[in-house]
Order: sequence, then structure tokens, then C-alpha cells
Amino acid sequence: MRDHMRQTQAVPFGVILAPKEKTNPHKSDRSFPKLLLASLLILLLLSAISCLIAFIFFFQKCSYIPKEKNTTEEVPHTVLECMKENSTTEGKDWSCCPKNWTSFSSSCYFISTEENIWDESEKRCSRMKAHLLVINSKDEQDIITRKLRGNSVYYVGLSDPEGKRHWQWVDQTPYNKSATFWHRGEPNNRYERCVVLNAPSGEWGWNDVPCNERQKSICKMMKIYLRMEHSP
Repeated sequence: MRDHMRQTQAVPFGVILAPKEKTNPHKSDRSFPKLLLASLLILLLLSAISCLIAFIFFFQKCSYIPKEKNTTEEVPHTVLECMKENSTTEGKDWSCCPKNWTSFSSSCYFISTEENIWDESEKRCSRMKAHLLVINSKDEQDIITRKLRGNSVYYVGLSDPEGKRHWQWVDQTPYNKSATFWHRGEPNNRYERCVVLNAPSGEWGWNDVPCNERQKSICKMMKIYLRMEHSP
């Protein structure tokens, strides 16, 4: 028995190596999407910064100027509708009107459905850097009247402040008797010192009315020109 135990104890033990830690392939698989997402977020952030810089640079290169005026006054219109100009005049690449205004020639027109007396109508136009409609030609009047409601009456920028039949346009355009569009028999009352555009018989024309009547109105302003300043 002792010999057997001695033999048993004499058997050498082999060197037991600790098993290698198994790698988990799923762990690296899970980290890859996170890395990809982080990369995409960084790219998006860089793109957004680039767009912001380009946006600021573009608007620093643009300026809005009213036609034939050199002014630094802020134009009170935030949304413009513009058309490419065919003119080769420097600094007039795009001609613009405020959104919902009508464009014709070098002017923009706004048809107001709000009813006011003549003075208040002119003040409202003035707050938009415009004035009541000044009509210079039959073509201009026809363009505007196509947008009007036949049963409505609209103030224009013509008045006779002193009641002496000395008609004056609000923008100081000389009153030209050969380019007027009065209805037959008008003007007919020296106490009616303001002018409206109406179509009582289906044809649009001018009529003198008391200035304290509340009517709709039409505003007019010069087009806004977008000037692109190209770097040398």
C-alpha cells in the first residue's frame, strides 16, 4: 500500500496552462455602428457649419437697392419675388417685388382690401415705403384693373387739396390732362377732392369722391434691385 501511494505521489503533474480568454466577436460588431454614427454626426455638423458660413458670405455680397436711388434705408419687406434682368446696367442683375405684389415695368403694386379714408390709405402705403397709385399710362392702368374686383372702389394717389381743380399726384408727377382717364362727366364736384378708380358701368375709370369716404386702395413702389458684387 505504501509503495502504491508512493508511486501515486511520484507521478509528476503537467504544467497546467490557463485557457486563453475567448474573444467575443459580437462585442466588436456592436461598437462599429456607434463609431459609424459618430462619424456621420461629425460630418453633418461640419456640413452645417459650412452651409452657415456660405450663407453669411452670400448675403454679405448682396444688397437691395430701390431703382435709381442710392439709399441705406432698410426695405420693410422680408420676402421678395425676383426675376432675372436682361439689362446690362451694372448693379441690376435681378428685379424684385415684395411677395403678393403685382409687377409691371419698373414698379410694384399692392392691392389693399382694407378700407380707409384717403389720408390713412396714403399713410399705410408710406409705411411700406410706397405711395398711393400714380397712373402714368393706359397700359399701366389696364394691368392693375385686371387684378381688381369690378364692384369695388380703390383710392389712387390723385387729389385736389384746395378744391380749386388743381390736381396733384402724391409723388409730385405733373398732372397731365392728356393722360387722364376720368369717367364721362367727371370730375364734377369741387368738394370731392380725392380720386378713386372704379367701374360702375363695367369700364374702369376715375371718379372724384369726398376724401373721408372709406375705400380700398392701391399702393405703388419702385422695384427693388438685387445687386451681386463679384469679387475681383
